[in-house]
This record gives sequence, structure tokens and C-alpha cells, in this order.
Amino acid sequence: MQMLYRPLGRTGEQVSILGFGAMRLPVIDGRRERIDVPLATEMLYYALDHGVNYIDTAFPYHGASFDDTPGNSEGFIGDALAAGHRDRVLLATKMPHWLVKSREDMERILAGQLERLRTDRIDCYLLHGLGAEPWEKLTGLGVVDFLEAAKADGRIRFAGFSYHDDPPAFAPVVNGYDWDFCQIQYNFLDVDFQAGAAGLAYAAERGLGVIVMEPVKGGRLAPPVPAPIQELWDGYPVKRSPVEWALRFVWDDERVSLLLSGMSTMEQVAANVELASRAQAGSLSTTEKALIGRVRGAYQARTVVDCTKCRYCMPCPQGIDIPLVLSCVNDASLFDDPEGAKKGYNMEVDIKHTARASECTECGHCEEACPQQLEVTKELANAAQMFE
Repeated sequence: MQMLYRPLGRTGEQVSILGFGAMRLPVIDGRRERIDVPLATEMLYYALDHGVNYIDTAFPYHGASFDDTPGNSEGFIGDALAAGHRDRVLLATKMPHWLVKSREDMERILAGQLERLRTDRIDCYLLHGLGAEPWEKLTGLGVVDFLEAAKADGRIRFAGFSYHDDPPAFAPVVNGYDWDFCQIQYNFLDVDFQAGAAGLAYAAERGLGVIVMEPVKGGRLAPPVPAPIQELWDGYPVKRSPVEWALRFVWDDERVSLLLSGMSTMEQVAANVELASRAQAGSLSTTEKALIGRVRGAYQARTVVDCTKCRYCMPCPQGIDIPLVLSCVNDASLFDDPEGAKKGYNMEVDIKHTARASECTECGHCEEACPQQLEVTKELANAAQMFE
């Protein structure tokens, strides 16, 4: 069993096709801020010993909330790597744009991250969760000069961004700076979501390394999957778990440098490491790709709100991200997982600092603008009852 590696864009670095994501580490008593340090350390070292050389963390990971207090993920990674492992990996973390009000904030945040990570350099530094508005704000505050200065003095080696916005905003962000890499959400359901397949192609054509997050859609594509979906997987002669199908879909694209897996158990680490030793690009057959397409269609048929995410309903006068809310309603049906959809809803609302569905005043602006003629206010009330 030997890890596979690919180039990280034009950086000259070779990265393991499996990256260790430090957002969903094992915790104690279900509390996100209480990392199970012994188990998480064992998992991390197993991954390193089996060839994983990319570790991804961020300012808010494993925090009590998405505010101005750093989570515990960076500190955990810093302590774990300090025991002689730092030079074995490319270490990635992210600047929380929502906390940046000035160029001085950028300097202060990076200094704190270097301290928590117990290192003098961050190999891959990302601007966290970019989209049109955050990018416009950060450029106005001098983020390009900040990145250039931090690269020049060695505090960061490669500059990138993670992306959370609609497709049209992706190219302007890519074109706005000489990025080394980007990180996008991508899986066999999210081929048209956010950056999507078109964004993957656009970034790769321009020489950026492409890192994929949420290859299993936050665990929603993992077991237990709805029975009709499992029947499709089971009907294929080659037996693979739903997770393997999801990961192999991403790895099959040679333009993907690596995918990140937020693993929570040792079993997940061992299984993913084993898969990463034999998931060559271009290894899926035409028949297998067609099967994945049928599974995608079966999931999409479970949609309960026919929202196309055109965003004609936006901006909402109350600040509700209506397409986001309706997507969470659909997730509850798609994956037979109302609790998972509820967690996703609350996390996204916290991250993006948007209004909650219950704050709808039924002004009707959204329904007048919706080309699908959806009863949006009714769906928002339903979402509030489901998730709040």
C-alpha cells in the first residue's frame, strides 16, 4: 500500500492525493471545542506514517462558535507536529475574512496562527471562504500587498483561497491575484454548485493547484444512504462503499491535486489511506461514470423545493440567504437526514452571518422575483420550524 501523489499546480510540490482535514476531529461529549487529543493524535500520525503530507486547518475549526475566538484545531495541529513532524508536511490554514477590518488585522491574525501552529511559516495560506463581497472588501484593505509581503519574508510560502459563492464570482477572484492554488467544494452532486466543474477547469487551466473539500458532501454521501440509492450501488458487479464511489469520482479527475477528508475515526483514516493508494486518475470506466450519473439523478429526484439557485430573490431585505435555506430543506429530503441538515443550516448561517429563516417578514419580494413561482415565504416558515 503506497500513497499516490500529484503536483500542486505550478508550485513544484508533490502532494498526497489524500489530505488530512482538521475540521471534524474526534471530540469528547459531543462538544466541538473538546478535541479527543490522544485519539486525534493517533489518527494524524497514522496518516503521516502512510504518506499523507498535507494538513488543513483554519482559525475557527473546533471552536464553540464562529466568532473572534480561535478554535482549538490550530493549536492541536501545532502541538502534534512540534514533536518532530513539522517538516514532513505542507501545513495549511486560513485567514477568517469576517474578522478583518484593516491591514493590521491581517498581520495580527497571521501572527496568532503562527504562534498556535508553533511554526515560523505556513506552507499554504488561504483566504477563507472567498466570494465576491469578501474579495472586494479584502482587496480594498490591501490584502494583495499583505500576501506579497508575507511571501517575501517567508511567513507564508504559497497563497490560495477557499471559495464559497455562486459560479459567476469565481473567475474574477481567480483573475484578481497570482494565486498558487484554490480550494473548492466538489463532489458528484455538486458539479454545478459554487465553483463546480467549470470552476475546477478554469483554475486548472490557469495553473492553479486545485484542492477539493467536501468530497463526501459533509458526510451526506456516506452510509447510511437512502435505500433506493444503496440499491443502485449494490446493483453494480464491483462492490464499493458509497464513500469509495464518492472519493474515486473526485480522484478520477487528473486536474485535482488532492482532496481533503475531515476524518473523525481511526477506521475512516485507515480506509481512506488504503483507497488513496489505488485511486489513479482516469481509472473509472464509462460504465462506472454512467452509474454515478444515475445515482446523481436519483438524489436530485428527491428534491422537494425546486429552487435553481438563480438568486433572483436576492438580496432579501431581511438579509436571509434564501437559496441557502432552501438547499438545506432539500438536503433533509435528499439524504433522509433532517438532523444533519439542521446542523448544516445552523453552521452556514453562523459562518456567513446571515439572517435566519424565522426573520422573514413575508414582504413578498422573493416570490415576485422567483421565476419558478415558488411559495418562498411558506418554505422559509417550514425551514424555521425544521431547523430552529
